Amino acid sequence: MWSPNSWRSFPIQQQPTYLDQVALAQVEQQIASFPPLVFAGEARQLRHAFAEVTQGRAFLLQGGDCAESFAEFSAGKIRDTFKVLLQMAVVMTFAAGCPIVKVGRMAGQFAKPRSSDNETINGITLPAYRGDIVNAIEFTQQARRADPSRLLQAYHQSTASLNLLRAFASGGFADLQQLHRWNLDFIENAQLSAKYGELSERIEQSLAFIRACGLGNAPQLREADVFTAHEALLLNYEEALTRRDSLTGDYYACSAHMLWIGDRTRQLDGAHVEFLRGVYNPIGVKVGPSMQLDELIQLIDVLNPNNDPGRLNLIVRMGAANVDKHLPQLLRRVKDEGRNVLWSTDPMHGNTIKSSNGYKTRDFASIMHEVRSFFAIHRAEGTYAGGVHIEMTGQNVTECIGGTKLISEDNLADRYHTHCDPRLNADQALELAFAIADELKR
Repeated sequence: MWSPNSWRSFPIQQQPTYLDQVALAQVEQQIASFPPLVFAGEARQLRHAFAEVTQGRAFLLQGGDCAESFAEFSAGKIRDTFKVLLQMAVVMTFAAGCPIVKVGRMAGQFAKPRSSDNETINGITLPAYRGDIVNAIEFTQQARRADPSRLLQAYHQSTASLNLLRAFASGGFADLQQLHRWNLDFIENAQLSAKYGELSERIEQSLAFIRACGLGNAPQLREADVFTAHEALLLNYEEALTRRDSLTGDYYACSAHMLWIGDRTRQLDGAHVEFLRGVYNPIGVKVGPSMQLDELIQLIDVLNPNNDPGRLNLIVRMGAANVDKHLPQLLRRVKDEGRNVLWSTDPMHGNTIKSSNGYKTRDFASIMHEVRSFFAIHRAEGTYAGGVHIEMTGQNVTECIGGTKLISEDNLADRYHTHCDPRLNADQALELAFAIADELKR
């Protein structure tokens, strides 16, 4: 029988080692007494939106930081990332003529899985950095110790981020009449500015017509629904924020509207699958090239036993070199089995490379190739390409090579700020949005 803590009797991967278990238990109890970060009704709203995407009537845009930082937390950073999501959504909406469901990797994306428990530099071995919710990035014994108090700091930062996002979404910032003001300074000077400016003019002409018809007060023109999501990695934190809905009696993980299971933690007999199967949020699973056909069907049946079209998002992260080989057979099998799932693409994680000067980066051309292949394969198989999941920021970073501004390996050192994985900057994210818009118009 499932309960919020039944995961504790299952094998678990990718967990930090806390030396002070008493302090950890006290923090978990404290968080369990705090208000939820999101509410069951909001999660149900997103689940309904996922159902629309699954049935081909909407498209999912999911994006944000690879790993949120305590040190770089600011209102400006949240605003700029929100701006880029709005810009991308407008480009896609105008092209596809369908709603864009916006989900931010924000207000909770602190923990990161690692390929090794330890890191060695100059002969010194220390615990790996697992995100600010666990330890600090500085390479010292004290910094790399797992600290339970960081769970509290993550909760409070998530609270502040959600408050600001809700204010932006409903307080006039998301008004479609602000299209030109959403531009970031470095996008205004890019080659994309003319293309985005032309689109803005066409939308503003449409809005003028709508206002002339007396329909300009519709809330959809002035506000935006924005949801949050993160990888459910630290299950003690997720358990502490799980609440039973007073209306339905169902359990919801109230740390975010959507949670997903990573490619490293999707074991059928593992703790992460056990926890996620029991909460009623819309959930996701990362699907990498090692996913087997029977395994995928088993995962779907465990996580979505009622075959609800709004429940499960399969987030494909194959890499440009593998997507053509692996994705078609997965689509075919799921379709033949009659399973209702939302298919989205994560073109970031399978395309990580190391530059000749030592930086972890991603080639924008590979990202674009995987996205285009994702759409082409779905068209060929008669299935619906339902969304995109990207790591991006509204900051003018130089972390991924390529794109319109042609960031080279020599440019990576200019503004390489990520704590973990390289992110698209606003220019690259907007360029990707136009490419997706072209695919949606087909």
